[in-house]
Amino acid sequence: MSASMPTKALSFFSLVMINVIAVDSLRSLPIGAAYGLSVITYYLVAALLFFIPSALAAAELATRWPTTGGIYIWVREAMGTRIAFVVMWLQWVYNVIWYPTIATWIAATLTYVFNPNYVNHPIYMISVSLAIFWVATLLNCFGIRFSSWVSSVGAIVGTLIPMALITLLGAVWLCLGHSTEVELTWHHFIPDLSNINHISFIVALVFGLIGIEMSAIHAGDVKNPERAYPRALFVSVIIILSSLICASIAIAIVIPAHELNIITGLIEAYSAFFNAFHLGWMTPIIVIAIVMSSISGVSAWILGPSRGLMIASQDTALPTFLSRVTSKNVPVNLLLLQGMIVTLLTSLFLFLPSVSAGYWLLSALTAQLAVLSYVGLFVALIILRRRYPKRSSCFCIPGGMFGIYCTAFIGLLACIAVFVIGFIPPDQINVGSTVLYETLMITGMVVFIAPVYFLIKKGK
Repeated sequence: MSASMPTKALSFFSLVMINVIAVDSLRSLPIGAAYGLSVITYYLVAALLFFIPSALAAAELATRWPTTGGIYIWVREAMGTRIAFVVMWLQWVYNVIWYPTIATWIAATLTYVFNPNYVNHPIYMISVSLAIFWVATLLNCFGIRFSSWVSSVGAIVGTLIPMALITLLGAVWLCLGHSTEVELTWHHFIPDLSNINHISFIVALVFGLIGIEMSAIHAGDVKNPERAYPRALFVSVIIILSSLICASIAIAIVIPAHELNIITGLIEAYSAFFNAFHLGWMTPIIVIAIVMSSISGVSAWILGPSRGLMIASQDTALPTFLSRVTSKNVPVNLLLLQGMIVTLLTSLFLFLPSVSAGYWLLSALTAQLAVLSYVGLFVALIILRRRYPKRSSCFCIPGGMFGIYCTAFIGLLACIAVFVIGFIPPDQINVGSTVLYETLMITGMVVFIAPVYFLIKKGK
């Protein structure tokens, strides 16, 4: 599309759906369910300290620079190409680490079609997880249009509908007077902070709220963005938080906290509901819907960060063989490198006490690298507002520079807190000794961040 052609404005509803689909995730529901009613408090705190600040920052920067490249462009404008490349690298690498966790979750969900006991078999989990990932990678070879269409349909069928269904089942369960595994009293809204290891899951809850900046790039396509975007943001935040909270509590109602598996908890809850209502035949149907949509969702995320890294490499340097693209503009060699790293990370499950341990280790490492990239977002927000105080036709965070500083500092404090908490092993999962856990976390940080130094040194 030429620069002179007008961009078709997004409707208010479309923008809300983009936000919801970008953030809402079934994978984080069992982790939220482990907190019982206190998940409401945890999510509200995570929203106030991280989700809303990051959404406001992304909204302002996206309407000021509505250009392909998103966070890379914003950080580059604020702090130069080298730091921008570091942020883009972090976004790419945390997604690479995330792929084994989502593929494992899909593989575990699939066991409920034939034999749930297979979730404890590392060989099955590793082989099926890798098959799922490589199928999703192959879908991207058909180009971004095909991948985007598949992911859009899959997100609605396999994310929004299942999330609404589990919430409805929980409501019906309570209305019919069935016993619950969580006490519905005001006292249980207060989080248990007596054990520091108990709050480790907050890392996964915050990571479940990451992604709003990906959709904020569309803010420039909205008619009257100064008014429409904050309204859409407000509605999106309410839908996302309410859906995550209600669905998590629905799981907690039927699955005792001490029996909750962070990988299979969602399907276990579905199975319990369906069996109680004599609808056991529905379990395989919902499993297949979730699996198919999750594969399509992974497919969409596989290409996005890789293309972002390609954009960043135009200002620095990637090895020549990684810069090769197909006729459909797909960075095929970068996708292959990504696949090999994912294969090695998935094999890590063989050397840990359980599949759940490997799943959590990679999830925590993903969250830590993700919040490091958000540090760049919040710092860029301060610098760019000071450098360009006036820009027409864009959304501005209310309160002038005071509002900017409050938003950025609150977001930065949340990022630091999540980063530190990520080194604390959860007491609900056997991850080996604390020393082993922290050694693996620190080693992972070094291994995945170090290459960016050599790439920058090589770049111009």
